[in-house]
Amino acid sequence: MKRNTLLIVLIASFFLTYVPIANAQNNASGSWKAGSARVIITPQKPLWMAGYGSRTHVSEGVLIDLNAKALALEDAKGNKVVLITADLLGFPKNVSDRIRNGIELKYGLKKSQIILNGSHTHSGPVLSDALTDIYPFNEQQKEDIRKYSDNLEGKLINLAGKALKSMAPAQVYAQNGITRFQVNRRNNTEKLLTPFTELKGPNDYSVPVLRITDKAGKLKTVVFGYACHGTVLDLYKFSGDYPGFAQLAVEKMHPGVNAMFFQGAGADQNPLPRRTVALAKQYGNELAAAVDRVLGDEMKKLEPSISTAYSEINLTFATLPTKEELTKDVETFKGWEKNWASNQLNQLQNGKQITSYPYPVEVWKLGNLPIMILGGELVMQYDLDLKKLFGPDIFVMGYSNDDMAYIPSETILKEGGYEGESSQRVYGLPAKWNSDIQVKILSEMQKIAELAGVKKK
Repeated sequence: MKRNTLLIVLIASFFLTYVPIANAQNNASGSWKAGSARVIITPQKPLWMAGYGSRTHVSEGVLIDLNAKALALEDAKGNKVVLITADLLGFPKNVSDRIRNGIELKYGLKKSQIILNGSHTHSGPVLSDALTDIYPFNEQQKEDIRKYSDNLEGKLINLAGKALKSMAPAQVYAQNGITRFQVNRRNNTEKLLTPFTELKGPNDYSVPVLRITDKAGKLKTVVFGYACHGTVLDLYKFSGDYPGFAQLAVEKMHPGVNAMFFQGAGADQNPLPRRTVALAKQYGNELAAAVDRVLGDEMKKLEPSISTAYSEINLTFATLPTKEELTKDVETFKGWEKNWASNQLNQLQNGKQITSYPYPVEVWKLGNLPIMILGGELVMQYDLDLKKLFGPDIFVMGYSNDDMAYIPSETILKEGGYEGESSQRVYGLPAKWNSDIQVKILSEMQKIAELAGVKKK
């Protein structure tokens, strides 16, 4: 009896994690249905801004509004998915979980049917349960962040509903474009950029584009991505950085269209040169021009079918800091690193030191288009490895569903530096990742890709 019960539990656990879509009903049109919606998410009062540890005070106004946008799709069998993009650094786990749970409760979509992608602008607000060691929040500022985050969660749950409600017969197309302002920041020194005669990689200049039209062919929604940090600007004014300007430019080229940006595997890629509004606009216009060129060319029409799969991998850390090491760090570290050491010591002493992390991975297959979706600050090597496995035309999204830390490659872990070693402290993690992180992630992506019907090349 016990053995049978265990088997039932194991089977149930498997399907809770992996079954892509259940209880779908054929839609009457037998074709795609699509709907999109948008909402302004610019804070209405000064808040701490996320992304740069060097900031010393709250925001001072708005350069351009921050937006969240949603695309809902339904295939010929009635299977549904929702993509939400937002002008934010990323979605912390607790915020993401509450949004996705809310969407499931109200609209019946599972995690495998939802993507939350942050553009990784460094000119957006801090959210709840994120970057708590970096900034010297006072109690009122913490409360302001909590209230903004709570309001944001409600807005995004409702946004998903608006996109679902607005669905109408549609056509969906996909294609990759190209633009070249990303620079691998680990392999090229920013201060020496001018005299360089060549830029070193790894890089991927792809601009993935989805075109969604109504049945008559009128353009309604454009989804596009790029793999590059949102770090042109370091002002104290809210903005979507170059992705925000790119969305505005696409919408200006195509009035009435909802333009949505998603961040790719841009953790080790910077827009260079940078630090002026003019450059942010330039890169936004360059990206928009690449998107517009793709829209004007022949694109692959996607058949109205959806399959998805989702999983969470138990990623472990390398050697965890001891009580003695953290005590010494508290005495010797300064600034936010001292805060990190103090908080880690407190967690250790209270038996709450984390030893692993549930890392989210997801695969969508829209028609014959595979979309690989991974959490955290994903470095370029994952993009390149996934394209070797599944083909050069796939779309790769990083910064999705949870932005918990940098996700380095095995090479970057060995080399060290910010992305491989010290950045984990920024996110409040106890140590750098174990050396098996890349193998684990790529292995799990292959498993769930197979479940979603995506074959290796």
